[in-house]
Amino acid sequence: MDMKTLEEAKDIFFGRFRPDRRTGPEEVSVEEAWGRVTAGPVFASMSAPTYHSAAMDGIVVRSEDTYGTTERNPKILKIGEEALWTNTGQAIPDGYNSVIMVEKIHQLDETHVEIRTPSYPWQHIRKVGEDIVTTQLLLSENHSIRPYDVGALVAAGVFSLKVWQRPRVVIIPTGSELIHHKNLRDPGQLQKNQIIEYNSLILAGLVRECGGVPIIYDIVLDQEEDIKYALEKAVDSDAHLVIINAGSSAGSKDYTANTIEEMGEVLIHGVAMMPGKPTILGVIKDKPVIGNPGYTVSATLSFQQFVRPLLLHLQGCKVPKVGTIKVRPTRDIPSKLGIEEFVRANIGKVGEKIVATPLPRAAGSITTLTRAEGIVRIPALSEGVSQDEEIEAELLVDEEEILNTVVIVGSHDVTIDIIGDEIRRRGYNVRVSSGNVGSLGGILALRKEACHMAGSHLLDTESGQYNISYIQKYLKGVKASVFHLVMRDQGLITAAGNPKGIKGLEDLTREDITLINRQAGSGTRVLFDYKLGQLGIEPDAIKGYGHDEFTHMAVAVDVLSGAADCGMGIFAAAKALHLDFIPMEREQYDLIMPSAIVNDPNIQVVFEIIQSNTFRERVTALGGYDPSKSGQFWMEVG
Repeated sequence: MDMKTLEEAKDIFFGRFRPDRRTGPEEVSVEEAWGRVTAGPVFASMSAPTYHSAAMDGIVVRSEDTYGTTERNPKILKIGEEALWTNTGQAIPDGYNSVIMVEKIHQLDETHVEIRTPSYPWQHIRKVGEDIVTTQLLLSENHSIRPYDVGALVAAGVFSLKVWQRPRVVIIPTGSELIHHKNLRDPGQLQKNQIIEYNSLILAGLVRECGGVPIIYDIVLDQEEDIKYALEKAVDSDAHLVIINAGSSAGSKDYTANTIEEMGEVLIHGVAMMPGKPTILGVIKDKPVIGNPGYTVSATLSFQQFVRPLLLHLQGCKVPKVGTIKVRPTRDIPSKLGIEEFVRANIGKVGEKIVATPLPRAAGSITTLTRAEGIVRIPALSEGVSQDEEIEAELLVDEEEILNTVVIVGSHDVTIDIIGDEIRRRGYNVRVSSGNVGSLGGILALRKEACHMAGSHLLDTESGQYNISYIQKYLKGVKASVFHLVMRDQGLITAAGNPKGIKGLEDLTREDITLINRQAGSGTRVLFDYKLGQLGIEPDAIKGYGHDEFTHMAVAVDVLSGAADCGMGIFAAAKALHLDFIPMEREQYDLIMPSAIVNDPNIQVVFEIIQSNTFRERVTALGGYDPSKSGQFWMEVG
């Protein structure tokens, strides 16, 4: 045997197969999808919920009928005319737009109830798309599908999807002394020099654990011709990998190495590890062939080191690690005393800190599970965790992925999802964790060292320049580098066909127009307010100005659902939901980061992606984007 170290053997063996080598895609139903790995990005086919529904037990009302109600001036509503009883989950009848919970209702008789506070539009109502939005990226390519992912897929109208085929693995047990347990009526029948063959069952179980399909051949005698015949049959089949168990050492009956060499190529014969030293790693007709040692412990260790990583790789998976990790929350996480809470969180390493960003805590939001990297458990006797505390998080992903996470916080943009998907599609061991807190929120997160990058499009209304004045104001003492990501079209998103004939911002003061706004601190809100100021329009004159959302897609969903007639957002969001769009501005969206981390390997992976033709083509196809300068350095500030 020509011994190699374990690392040398891995480099030689895994280096023989292309990094993008996969088993090939196949389409499966969601019922069969658990444990499989996506062969491409998966997008939502419909929104969830699909109808406006009550979020509380109580009555549905027209909010305008409740205005002016106070403790001193209560209002009596007639059931059947001004109010209807409803239960959680029931559809909101046409003409009604608010739910008053049962605890706030005083029932006077069978047909009359009294309320003592007013309601507001869409109070206690789950709107269409509150959890999942049509065209939303649900799962990236090479994503291992978990039980709650299956629920999210069905909720989003995805009933079948493309996954990588399960690797088919031929297992050939060899040894003239072996006997199959099914050939024995009882153990007492075992003859001298006979051994019950069970390694193939262990290997088959390990294959299944890796998502593969084991194909166990009959026991092959220690004869060179028989071994060659079995190998020829295996490599000519549709198997992706062949394991030949036993006969891998250097004894007089060990024919495996010579047979593989005769039929193909032996890459490694002998690995400097114990147990598992006699391992053979070879290739026949471009198929990996592993000569697995006969001793059970050796066979298992050899499998874990060489077969398992290859099977996972063929399906776009990485070898998982299980454990916990100490994290610091990026913001305070309050919790109700007396209840142990499990908070889903995005987790990533920023500098020397492992930071955890809590995801929305809504009980009905299944997407927080599909997005979460970990769960922070808050004990029942605690009222929460402050951002200055360190707490243990249970990992839902490999810890190595946490350490190789690029945390991007700031303004919402769908191109961030594409960056993350492209990174995974290309096989990099880097993930993107994003949080939508608005442009200013992203810059403030940089100041707190809670993220690597901030996505921002803040307009300086005096200079007409984007982002620079805000960086100078809020990142004093920090040298920050600014890179172009995209130019994008901002404007008013209206219902398909623009039924209310909205032509511009001037129409927003009409009594029949309701706006959905973006949150304060977002670049879109800054631009919107600037445009209103140019026209001399007071915010108070616009119905709905104080009602805001945190993403462009949420704005588009509000318009689609009829909760609003229009809202400020990007063209891509309007196009995704087949809505109309009135362009207002082509704005600059940048990535801002501390200059000190620009050359970090993970950051460089992001640059490689956003400078690639594939990324630019995908972004252009969204509509309303110009990514021609994506990845270009603009300037350093500070």
